[in-house]
This record gives sequence, C-alpha cells and structure tokens, in this order.
Amino acid sequence: MRIVFMGTPSFAVPTLMEIVGQGHTVPAVYTQPPRPAGRGMAERRSAVHEAAEALGIEVRHPTSLKEEAEAIAALEPDALVVVAYGLILPVPVLEAAPLGAYNVHASLLPRWRGAAPVARAIMAGDAQTGVTVMRMEKGLDTGPVGMVEHTPIGPDDTAADLTDRLSRLGADLMVRALAALDRDALTLTPQPEEGVTYASKIDKAEAPIDFAQPAEAVRNHIHGLNPMPGAYATIEIAGKPERLKVLRATVATGSGAPGEVLDDRLTVACGEGAVRLLRVQRAGKSPVDADAFLRGARIGPGDRFEV
Repeated sequence: MRIVFMGTPSFAVPTLMEIVGQGHTVPAVYTQPPRPAGRGMAERRSAVHEAAEALGIEVRHPTSLKEEAEAIAALEPDALVVVAYGLILPVPVLEAAPLGAYNVHASLLPRWRGAAPVARAIMAGDAQTGVTVMRMEKGLDTGPVGMVEHTPIGPDDTAADLTDRLSRLGADLMVRALAALDRDALTLTPQPEEGVTYASKIDKAEAPIDFAQPAEAVRNHIHGLNPMPGAYATIEIAGKPERLKVLRATVATGSGAPGEVLDDRLTVACGEGAVRLLRVQRAGKSPVDADAFLRGARIGPGDRFEV
C-alpha cells in the first residue's frame, strides 16, 4: 500500500519503521516544523523528521494543513497513518486518500480522548490502558475503532515507561490493521457513547505535589508527570528552600503530617499512608536515585516538604 505518514515525537517512530519494514511505500512524511530547543535555542527537528530522513523519505513540515489536501492527494496514497502529529486534520485532508486516515491513539477509546491519555490514565489510577487504531473523522478521537491492544498499568509505571511500551504496541497494531485494510477485512466499530473521558493537556500548574492526598494518589501523580513537566515539592536544603523534582516513588508504610519526612530514606507522610521517593532531581542537575541525593543533602526525620 501507499501510505502518507503523519507524526512528530519519538512515540510515532516505531510505527513509521514498522510500516516501511512491512514493505509499504511511504511517498512522504508530514511532521511538525523544526523548533528552537535547548539552552542555545537551536532549531531541532522532530524525531519523526530524523527517522524519515534516515530512511530517504521526503519530509514535509507545513505550519498548517488547510491548503495541503491537494498536495497529499497528488501523492496518490491509499491511506493516511497519523500518530501524535500535533495538528488538526481538516476534512479535505481526511478525505485525501480513498481508504481514509487511521490513527494510533494511546488509550482504550472512548476513555481518554484528547492530548494526554497516558499521563491521565496513570494519574487516575487506571489498572489498564492500551492502544487503539481508529479511522479518523472530524470529531476529537471519535472515529470508529478497528483494532485494540490492552496492557496493564503497574505501580512502578511512569508516563515515560508506559509511553515506550505503548509506542511498540501501537506500531504492531497499526501494521496489523493495515494488512487487514489491504485485504478489505478491517472491521470498524463505532465507539460507545458511555465511558467517554477527556485527557486534557497537562498544565505546569499541576506539577506541585499535594502530600495531603492518599499515598497511592501521590505516587500516581508523580509517575503521571514523569518526564514532563515533572512533579515537585519544596524542601529546605542547607538552610535554603529548594524545589525538588520527584520522578519515581513507591507506596510505603508510616504516618505523620502530610509532607513530613519520616526517616532517612526519603519516606514522606501523606494524607493517608506514606510514599518513599526513589528518584529525584535538583534544579540544574541530573536525575539521581534517592540514596545518591541523600549523600549530598542532609534530609531526615522531622524535615518537611512544602508545595
């Protein structure tokens, strides 16, 4: 099949690689334009841009798709594949390929439609999530479902961990869906009206850790915001308040005032129970395990984290 691929972050790269690896022809890839990044604010190309160029595929990065329908149709694709592209596809673009546009979405639709399904699933304490291949239509992640793959969410899973796992599951699912589509055997089922939830974009204002919440909710909050934007709390180190980003935690035993450090292993009291902080990051420094952090910061029982 001829597939025009549309995607931007590293999450989308495995799907592109699988499509090419299965022998499909990709005449062009659409991705977000290079943007300033890093301390030097040099323009950085997307992960999909880099992968497509390495494969020798033409890369297009318009800032809008309003005028792209004819250009896409001129590529004579059988279908479009869209994975975390980052732009809304106008109806003429959705109709530019005769077999339609198909999206890999990182949730079990209709749960967690929208921008941040992985983080929201973890933060909500969901026991499982997965990937869905759907045929796209005008609404936000409302299209009929072709295939679904499930995966559990473990207590140690962060958004980074889960995103990596779902990217691989999504790649496999999409090539299976394309194979079925090619032989006219892909069954599309409308999404149920019940169970719809929306995964709104993560806001930096959500990053502060509220230790007044139960321990599991605190852990889920920390894991859902890893890697971005990273949950944090403030604690006094060497006589000065310092914001500490927390990347991993586990539910622990103990009780005390919310935010109170209970021992010399970074166990912190919550509204119910406690969490032990496992991996942290000081401002301007690399992430480290808690024991390495504690060798350079004297924090122990009676100290207290504040928002």
